[in-house]
Amino acid sequence: MSRPRTPANRPRAALRPRRFTLRARLTLVYGAMFLAAGAVLLGLTYVLFNARLSGGGTFNSSSAEPSAAPTGTPARAAPDPGPDPGPAHERFTESREDVLLDAAGNSLLTQGGIALLVVGAAAAGSGWLVAGRVLAPLHRVTDTARRIAAAPAAGRGLHERIALGGPGDEVRELADAFDTMVERLDRSFDGQRRFVANASHELRTPLTVGRALVETAMHRPAASADVRRLGEDLLRINSRHERLISGLLLMATSENEVTERHPVDLADIVGHVVAQAASAAAKAGIEVTAETAETWTAGDALLLERLVHNLVENGVRHNSGAGGHVRVSCAAGAGGRAELRVANTGPTVPPYEIPALFEPFRRIGADRLVTGGGAGLGLSIVRAVARAHGGDATARPRTGGGLTVTVTLPPDEPRKDPDGRT
Repeated sequence: MSRPRTPANRPRAALRPRRFTLRARLTLVYGAMFLAAGAVLLGLTYVLFNARLSGGGTFNSSSAEPSAAPTGTPARAAPDPGPDPGPAHERFTESREDVLLDAAGNSLLTQGGIALLVVGAAAAGSGWLVAGRVLAPLHRVTDTARRIAAAPAAGRGLHERIALGGPGDEVRELADAFDTMVERLDRSFDGQRRFVANASHELRTPLTVGRALVETAMHRPAASADVRRLGEDLLRINSRHERLISGLLLMATSENEVTERHPVDLADIVGHVVAQAASAAAKAGIEVTAETAETWTAGDALLLERLVHNLVENGVRHNSGAGGHVRVSCAAGAGGRAELRVANTGPTVPPYEIPALFEPFRRIGADRLVTGGGAGLGLSIVRAVARAHGGDATARPRTGGGLTVTVTLPPDEPRKDPDGRT
């Protein structure tokens, strides 16, 4: 069964820029309707004008009867009409009337057409202004929706409202419905973040108490070897749970936009993290190497260090074993954006499984796992931290197995020396 075409999977042809805005289309409709109505009116006027003239509307002085003389006025003898003008004069008079009728009709059409074009242009301009006035609230709704969608972190822009005033028309109802939807989403995101943060904090206390009790039991002089082995197993489980809780808390905090940003060189962070992970990776027979260049971005150094650490740790954990490798590189990309790339050998990853890897508690072949070496939050935290800094994280399968994860971050603002030079 085919999926519905949402904006995310809609074909590219449907997302091409619009040639005409709604305001331009309304203006064309207004102008076309006015010109059509004016043309019909001008045509009717022309037909009626011709009908009136053809039906005897002209005045022929040669055929007019003399008016009666007023009472008391001696009647004058009618002037001698003279000789009969004859057929030639009648044909001349008729042809002259036809010329006058044609000239009057052409003048009516020409001057009426010019007047229609002038008034039509004025009507189109008025339609443009009226359409802009009517559509102004829709532009406000669109601008608010775009600002919310462009927020760099989940739920960051949901506190904004349209709060459209004016009459209670259809546009006002649309704006109010949009505000209601955004308000519900805002409450949902806030509730989710509060739940994760509170649950993470509350669960840390019993885990800490449990660790202390296990360590106390293990280090008693009377503790047997079985007790110590059991204690070691419990400490490993407790440590895994602590990493899970720490990951949940980090996700809850990293999804918020980073407000205090400082210049950070990714090359320094990569070198530090690779040096820390090299010894543990060497025990598993995995080689971790770095190829770095000065790559500046702006953000929280601790969160960015956690991002790099998760990528390297994920590459080591999900590797092919002895003989595998993890390659870490960072450099400035297009537009000065910082690019971090981590590639590792490992099992073959189907392309359709890639989106699920960035979801919490998701691994290939298992929907929800809390066993194993990790907590299932590595790539989820990576993407959350990247988006909190205004960037993003993507992954693609490597030829021969493994993954290549690419993180893009915005460039740092130009740094200035104390004398003001960049």
